[in-house]
Amino acid sequence: MSVRTTRARVAALTRHHPDGSPELSEAKRDHATEALASYVAKVVAQAPPLSPAQRDRIAVLLRGAP
Repeated sequence: MSVRTTRARVAALTRHHPDGSPELSEAKRDHATEALASYVAKVVAQAPPLSPAQRDRIAVLLRGAP
């Protein structure tokens, strides 16, 4: 899915579902994932190659570990 598609889905579900509904929560999570993936892909494409240690550091951030 694209960021645009997931954003439109969130907008449509917002009109028809109460905040906190499982469908709306899932759509918001999907949109956040797409937006983050799109941003990361853009940054990675512009950045110089990362060392293994740098990749590991970023992977830890994405996993949510301290």
